[in-house]
Amino acid sequence: METATNAAPAAVIVAIDGPSGTGKSSTSKAVAAQLGLSYLDTGAQYRAITWWMVHNGIDLTDPGAIAAAAGKPEIVSGTDPSAPTITVDGTDVAGPIRTTDVTSKVSAVSAVPEVRTRITELQRSIAESAEKGIVVEGRDIGTTVLPDADLKVFLTASPEARAARRSGELKGADVKATQEALVKRDQADSSRKTSPLAKAGDAVEVDTTELTLQQVIECVVTLVEEKRAAK
Repeated sequence: METATNAAPAAVIVAIDGPSGTGKSSTSKAVAAQLGLSYLDTGAQYRAITWWMVHNGIDLTDPGAIAAAAGKPEIVSGTDPSAPTITVDGTDVAGPIRTTDVTSKVSAVSAVPEVRTRITELQRSIAESAEKGIVVEGRDIGTTVLPDADLKVFLTASPEARAARRSGELKGADVKATQEALVKRDQADSSRKTSPLAKAGDAVEVDTTELTLQQVIECVVTLVEEKRAAK
């Protein structure tokens, strides 16, 4: 008979929220890989549906047109943290969804309630089917998508630090312009009526401004392990 000491770790659902440039994706992937959990980048799903809308000529100034098309694309997310994938109608869109064109339009598409309902249902079904547990990263995971998550983490950082990181990722992008774009997106995402970017009341806030990525990863791994031990 298996003893408690060598039993499989308890499955945990971890929600990691926060604005762009806080180290959310890098942290989430690393934590999931280290602890043997699945991983879901919910932002990629919103980018994917935005890419589909652009690709299919949907009028993104018309919320009604966006709402009418929300159920059409088939979005499939691979949850292996070492090689996450995303396809739309069978097409690999991991590259195309990161273009500045998609980035500039994702907030408008994400604000449409029908889009959020569709993607939220998809995210919940993925989380529920993750046998060993999952790290889900986004902007409304702890508040809306998975309000009963075992652990909620909210990553923050100064606008300057976030812009420096993001412009580094974008290879030579203008830091000032990047910072202005981040602040603009924060305002759009925080002020939208449906599932705004917000910290859950029971989330652990981690300010990553002065921390290395490795320190942030270690911090979150410790929090997850504590939750596992308590289950």
